[in-house]
This record gives sequence, C-alpha cells and structure tokens, in this order.
Amino acid sequence: MAKIRMSDVAAAAGVSTATVSMVLNGGSNSRISAETQRRVREAAEAIGYAPNSVARSLRTRKTHMVGLVSDSIATTPFAGRMLAGANDVARDHGYLVVLVDTEDDPALERQAVQALTGQQVDALIYARMWHRVVPAPAGLPARTVFLDCCPQDGSWPAVVPDEREGGLAAVRELLAAGHRRIAYVDADETEDVIASRLRHEGYLQALGEAGITPDPALHVRGETVASGGRAAADALLDLPADRRPTAVFCFNDRMAMGAYTAAHRRGLDVPGDLSIVGYDDQQLVAAELDPPLTTVALPHYEMGRWAMEVALDLRAADAAAPVLMPCPIIRRGSVGPPPHPVAD
Repeated sequence: MAKIRMSDVAAAAGVSTATVSMVLNGGSNSRISAETQRRVREAAEAIGYAPNSVARSLRTRKTHMVGLVSDSIATTPFAGRMLAGANDVARDHGYLVVLVDTEDDPALERQAVQALTGQQVDALIYARMWHRVVPAPAGLPARTVFLDCCPQDGSWPAVVPDEREGGLAAVRELLAAGHRRIAYVDADETEDVIASRLRHEGYLQALGEAGITPDPALHVRGETVASGGRAAADALLDLPADRRPTAVFCFNDRMAMGAYTAAHRRGLDVPGDLSIVGYDDQQLVAAELDPPLTTVALPHYEMGRWAMEVALDLRAADAAAPVLMPCPIIRRGSVGPPPHPVAD
C-alpha cells in the first residue's frame, strides 16, 4: 500500500501542502480559519494520514501530549466529567491526554510525575476527586495546572468549585419557595472537608440576607452517604413540631437520598411536607429520585475545560488565587412551598 503523504491530505481538503503542515504539525496557524483547520483534520482522518510525531516533536519542541495525574477521577463516573472536559479541549487542538490514576498512593504519584516529565509532556494537570488543599508533588513541570484542588504554597494556577456561592444558591431557592425553617444536613466533622465549611457559610449568608437567626438545632451532621443523611434527617424530624424544619439543604445528593427515606418512612411527602435540596448533581442519584432532586451542580466538565485551556496556554491564569467556578442550581421536583405558615 502506498504511503499516504501530506500532499494527499492537501488534495483531499482543497488546500496547499503548507497549510496542511501548519495545521497538523503544530506550527503557527492563527491566520488559518477554524473552518479550514477542521477541514484539514477531517481530510487527514478520512484518508488515514498519520504525521510523523517524532519528527514533529523535534521540529516544534512539542510532543502534543498533556499529562493528567489524579487520585481516582477516571474510575469515578461522578468526577469523570473533569476528564471529559479536559479531553475535549485537548482533542480540538490536536493534543493527546495521558492519564495516570494513582489511587492516592504517594509513591505511584511520584513515579507518574517523573514518567510524564521524562516523556516531555507539554503540560501537566494535577487533579483530585474532591476540593482540597494539597502539597505540590516534587518535580512538576513549569506548565502545571491544579484541578479541583489548590496547592498549599499557591505557586500554580488552580480551579475549584465556588462552594460558598453554591450553598447560598441552594438556600435562596428554599427561601424563594417560602421556607423559613431551613436545616443544613452537613458532613461529619471528622471528614475535614473544605466544601462542608464553605457550603455552611453560604447557608448562613442566605439566612442572614432573609433576616433569619440560625437555629443551631437545624445544623446536623452525618456521614456523607445515604445512611448518614437518613440519620441526620431523622434527628431533625424528631424535633418538636414548632422547631421542625420544613426544608432541608443537604451536603450532597447521597445524604439527600437518605433524607427522602427518612421522610417517606414517616409518611411525609416530598415536597408537600418537606422540601429537599442536594449538592453535586450526582449521576444516577439526583435525577432518579422520586420526585427528582433539586440540587446544586458541581461544574466538573467546565473545570476540566478551564484547566486544559490554561495548560495549553489558550487562557491566562493567575497563580495568586484559585479560580472559583460557578455551581448552578438544577431545578427539579423536590422543592415546594412549606406545608403551613411557620413562625421564625
């Protein structure tokens, strides 16, 4: 079979060989329209042209590879949208993502960073499955971006969810429905989760805006699983009738699922007797509850895109402060008006 050449791609795309070279070999192509670049790439794929990656990397000093080191996002559908966002940007710009999940093993993490930098990846994204502050691994390349985590020394650009604003949005949703006695089912203190503190701050801010004095009895904690949410909701529903909440904001969707169970076991209707809002918009949980759960979405896909855009120098970023990605409210069927007027 004859070798497919760059001139064959040019003929298939209806452009010059020089244009094909600039599009496929990583040269300066800012003057080439997006439509022409798309046509060249589609023609190359259609006829099976594969550029010589070794020659290209020697010429451009780029491998067109980006390393992504994480604890476990690839094996977790919930957080896998970060990988999807990063991969979409990389693919659109001719880059390959090389992923290593370390399962939070420090030795494997060091080995992964060393291996990827040894392969001369053009950039590296360091990702965690949930929002936290982390020590920066040794040996990171100059172009590194932190995804869903912040470096302790603040020396690298980072993107994390805007947890406080998400908590604020959740409670405002319940206030807008007419609720005044709103509980927060929080993560257990032993879990030391940054998001717990920030979402609680959003909860308190929303109550303050509404002129409501927080009731400590309406802030309860539990394990961040369905059983923890059920136990916390049971404690709230055991309160005297005049102190019982008419709405519950839960730290995550799994705890909200447990709150549903606690309500249904008592013959309470959601949202007729108790409105519930979750957090995360977790796949196969929020939309599958009955009724579907109103929740706050973690912007995993958007954070993944942002991190890759910074890694590829498509977007400027300041390492001095992490970017806070908005967490939108996802309205479904679990919020309604309170069942009866409730005194503050």
